Amino acid sequence: MGLAERILAGDLRAAARLMRDVDDGFASALEELKVLYPHTGRAYIIGITGPPGAGKSTLTDQITAAFRLQGKRVGIVAIDPTSPFTGGAILGDRIRMNRHADDPGVFIRSLATRGALGGISRSTGEVVNIMDAMGMDVVIIETVGVGQDEIDIVRMAHTTAVVMVPGLGDDIQAIKAGILEIADVFVVNKADRDGADRTARDLAVMLEMGKRQEGDWLPKVLKTEASRNKGIDELVAEFENHRQHLFSSGRIDHFLREKCAVVFSEMLKDRLFSAVLDRITADGRFNSTVESICQRDHNPYSAVETMLAEFLNRPATSL
Repeated sequence: MGLAERILAGDLRAAARLMRDVDDGFASALEELKVLYPHTGRAYIIGITGPPGAGKSTLTDQITAAFRLQGKRVGIVAIDPTSPFTGGAILGDRIRMNRHADDPGVFIRSLATRGALGGISRSTGEVVNIMDAMGMDVVIIETVGVGQDEIDIVRMAHTTAVVMVPGLGDDIQAIKAGILEIADVFVVNKADRDGADRTARDLAVMLEMGKRQEGDWLPKVLKTEASRNKGIDELVAEFENHRQHLFSSGRIDHFLREKCAVVFSEMLKDRLFSAVLDRITADGRFNSTVESICQRDHNPYSAVETMLAEFLNRPATSL
């Protein structure tokens, strides 16, 4: 049997190997993903995002434990940043989830960003699909510590939790548009710190001032102390409330359509770019074009139009 068939039969080693092949960009992984895709779409995907040091890994660990008490199988995708200098990554987030290492109902996979922006890696979607096909009821994606506009997770997760902690900035930090618009749930973690109540209150005020239509979901602001397992049950219950809202309001159809459109367009863009770049690199035109642009013999705009005209079989002036 191929890796896909073995995964569907419950082989965890096959799943781990395919995830590795996907992350390494092996062409053989595509055929396995094609087999698995019809068996996806059943897992509930939760995104955990927020700034570095907010306690996302500890929170993910506690959320996983809560779902396991409900008898649900949980997959975890932990994203760590890649060094722009050495290309390496520590992949240390899973250390905080070590107690689940021997639990057959939990599967943890660490991924490096490998230069990808947006808080996730390029292979995150495929790894989530593999976990989905494995039969995981819930898949939690813990993003790399993000800034104010690295919000790719919102296009991948059914429910996105933005984790914040008191003391990371001034009051204006609470009204950043990117922060306010992506969250389905706000979590003020490390709520035992001074200023936690104020942080939660400021977020709640800003949310109430936002423009919403009738029937829209209004995110709640919840306080947790992940290291002490406080507030976790309430957070998991809010995840379930949002999931029910998606289905009862019919918004799940819009979410799935938008998600599929993003996946298709990004994959098409990557494949087209790779096809063009590989060819012009192999025949030497990439280097010669770059050199001519540097010498100001050609401009990059016309160079790109010429390349696209050739590959799309169109006149350059029509592009």
